[in-house]
Amino acid sequence: MDVDKYMSQVPDYAAFPTVDQMHAELDELAAAHPDLVRLRDIGASRLGEPLRVATIGNGPRDAVIIGGPHPNEPIGALTVSSLLRRLIDDAWLREEFGYRWHLIPCVDPDGARLNEGWYVRPGDRRAYAEHFYRPCEADQVEWTFPLTGEGYTFDRTLPETEALMRLMDEVRPAFVYSLHNGELQGAFFYLSRNEPGVAADLAAMAAGQGLPLHMGPPEVPSAVQIGPAAYVTPRGAELGAIYGIGGGSVDYADRFGALHLVTELPYWADPRVSDETPTDQVYGEVIRTYLGDQRALLATVSESLAKVAPELTVRSPFRSAVEDFVATHDEFVSEWEDHPGADRPATVAEVVGNEQLKHSLRLRYLGMYLRLLDAELAAGNLTPAIREEHARVRALFDAWFTEADTGFTATPIPLRTLAAVQLGAALLAAEAAKNPA
Repeated sequence: MDVDKYMSQVPDYAAFPTVDQMHAELDELAAAHPDLVRLRDIGASRLGEPLRVATIGNGPRDAVIIGGPHPNEPIGALTVSSLLRRLIDDAWLREEFGYRWHLIPCVDPDGARLNEGWYVRPGDRRAYAEHFYRPCEADQVEWTFPLTGEGYTFDRTLPETEALMRLMDEVRPAFVYSLHNGELQGAFFYLSRNEPGVAADLAAMAAGQGLPLHMGPPEVPSAVQIGPAAYVTPRGAELGAIYGIGGGSVDYADRFGALHLVTELPYWADPRVSDETPTDQVYGEVIRTYLGDQRALLATVSESLAKVAPELTVRSPFRSAVEDFVATHDEFVSEWEDHPGADRPATVAEVVGNEQLKHSLRLRYLGMYLRLLDAELAAGNLTPAIREEHARVRALFDAWFTEADTGFTATPIPLRTLAAVQLGAALLAAEAAKNPA
């Protein structure tokens, strides 16, 4: 298959689509091609938003493509749009490649609507931080699949998660693709099984599009690497009890023997995240600095929240997310304690990766905390404590943003490049899924 041909057909994009724009595009394409595109609702979100899937293709296998599994990760909406249009236009891809495709542009529309303030300004780091929203762990569609294991059970599945489960139960997919992205780390991939050849092809494809590969610290300390910037996907059994979550879409895909892929892409490119040159810093000291930074952030938010907690009246999603951060973040960062290889020199990628993560998490959580306080003020809750903390936290946010922006050299990645890489990864992995292990 000429994957490059399909990647080259991805158009330029000026912004990420809003939820309404996603719906409108699906309606337009289904109306224009009723003989090719079947559009249906597979459920509804917690706030009553329709969860829509477009089905196209006549192959003997089924592929489920999940856009927006986290609402601050909208690249997948562009990828779904482009893949759907390629399938409409290309008879061979639609009829001969071997799949019936089930494409979901956004599986968490409620959360997506809370990020739309920066969707229209991609590349603007301040807009991203000020309009950022990510649900608490137990409200994330990706991590609320049912999980039953030794000593730990999770059964608080969300309506959105249940809709995905019903779809997978119905079609019994051979390939499941969850479309993710981060901020400043390089490109990396998770595969549900150890496929070093596929992993190498995915990394080469991303690098060929000019994306830096993520060669810094792994997202999850226990992740097993199978190639450059590629890991075996951690399962819920490994993570659930630690983070208070359920299984992932990978766990449910395992029921059908499906190949599951996650593509993680950054918004900004910094070539240093691929630099494996040793530095004069010891890796263990880099980790200790990271732990100290994260615990300082946690203390800052915890202390401020304690001052206003008795006076909060609005049960906003920002409040749930911030309270969850305060309750769980120390356990999350503690996973890095006693990380192997502490005595070796740290690489440039590891030093830069941890420094960038410090700034990213500071701006994420202080941005959401400001939105929590904004909601109280907008509701007329103008107590002295809330007004004082709002002013103090706003000043701290501005100072932290200035610190993060000082010397910031990463450049925004064109949206078409990001969508093209996710689309190319879909085709490479779908080809591999035809030959199950």
